[in-house]
Amino acid sequence: MLVFLLTTILLSCNSLQSYNKHPKTEFRGVWIATVVNIDWPKNGLDNIEKQKKDYLEILNFYQNLNFNAVIVQVRATGDSFYASDYAPWSRYLTGEEGKVPIQNFNMLKWMISQAHSRGMEFHAWLNPYRATFDLNTEVLSPTHDFNLHPEWMLKYGKKNYYNPGLPEVREKLASIIKEVVRKYDIDAIHFDDYFYPYKIKDLVFEDQSCYEFYKQPNQKLEDWRRSNIDSLIKNAHQTIKKEKPWVQFGVSPFGVWKNNSTDPKGSDTKAGVTTYEDLYANPLLWMQKGWVDYVIPQVYWSMNLPIASHSKIVSWWAKNKSNSNIYIGNGAYKVRNNSDKAWDKKKELPNQLKLSRNTKEIVGNAFFSAKSLMQKNTDVVKNIQKKYYKKTALSPISPLKKEPIKEIKVKNLKITSDTIHFSINTNHNIRYALCYNSGKKRKESYPITKLHTKIHINTNHQFTIPLKELKSKKQVAVSFLDYYGQESKPIVLNLKP
Repeated sequence: MLVFLLTTILLSCNSLQSYNKHPKTEFRGVWIATVVNIDWPKNGLDNIEKQKKDYLEILNFYQNLNFNAVIVQVRATGDSFYASDYAPWSRYLTGEEGKVPIQNFNMLKWMISQAHSRGMEFHAWLNPYRATFDLNTEVLSPTHDFNLHPEWMLKYGKKNYYNPGLPEVREKLASIIKEVVRKYDIDAIHFDDYFYPYKIKDLVFEDQSCYEFYKQPNQKLEDWRRSNIDSLIKNAHQTIKKEKPWVQFGVSPFGVWKNNSTDPKGSDTKAGVTTYEDLYANPLLWMQKGWVDYVIPQVYWSMNLPIASHSKIVSWWAKNKSNSNIYIGNGAYKVRNNSDKAWDKKKELPNQLKLSRNTKEIVGNAFFSAKSLMQKNTDVVKNIQKKYYKKTALSPISPLKKEPIKEIKVKNLKITSDTIHFSINTNHNIRYALCYNSGKKRKESYPITKLHTKIHINTNHQFTIPLKELKSKKQVAVSFLDYYGQESKPIVLNLKP
């Protein structure tokens, strides 16, 4: 009969932090774009089994690279990848807008569970204002807002957009967010950079009448537009936190806030578009107000590009960080596929990761998009895997206020030659158990080494940890992650009598 001893390690979670070369906490995300089937599904007409197979191929590829988050587009053009009371099924998923999947299969629930079982967060990516991807409106479902609420729509270029100035539009978006957060076990709601549309030369976005009706006294058009986006962000944050306070809210704005030619506070760049002046988005304000848990500026330029240097922009965001996590969005789609020849170099993307890791205010990266590194550029992938993502990392917790994790007790412990079985006694919402290799006892503590396993909890708070790959045969250290991503103090389980 095995005898075991439970010892709580008297170390803070920070003591588990590895050195900078292999940080214990680092966001490693990838965008999975569904609009016009960029990444997945490969075709809306594919059967469900083919779609599932292709999705798992993406997950497994990035799991093998030790990524810890997927950012999956579940609302692309006023549609949805789930059964919604507010939007029709997406034709990018079912081949025909409004068509229900065969046997009403809950694809989103399955996708989330598959990500979690691999230790990866699932960030539900919604595009708030793009209503159509083109002007072919005949393919739209009768229940699409273009047909139900034509008064909400503004045609601009070759797309239709929801009018951001209308309170009804913002209320509809809040309902959509509430529905997703309430029904699904997601880790975050995510917005991209599409707020007001990217400007088209000599073309006017026709929201003048709305502006005249809703503007404040002496409020300029530009300030009114920004106030509309501010209201969207604030309302989204409040809606999420009221439903599930642990679900994060993140935004990935265009990489340049302002050029310093128009504002001394801006970056040393000459970008033709800025997020503040052209897209009417002000992520600096959102961070200051605590309306977002994280920001991922899309810094899709090479390290030393003269008009918009990746290194200069990263430095600018680091200096302007406040109250939110900042990760960097990297343009993996440009690798050996861009007129800027810097992207032909094997180390361009790895060097960007190195810069992020050496900038203390930056705590991770996200790649656009999923297919970019799959089945090509294998030398770049190997370099990233060997030098930067060799070891697993936990996702950073939100800097916004939360209750600290409470003490967790292990019970019903059973140790066999190749597994550990146990359950836990806690009222805390626990999502994962973490199993570490543990060295020999020294004084009052045990040194914690490599993270061995990250196991998703089941509904009964029961765990099974495989011991096959553990280096230590005498003891392991186990800690627990709650829904906020906070880690408990580790407990050492002695494996020998």
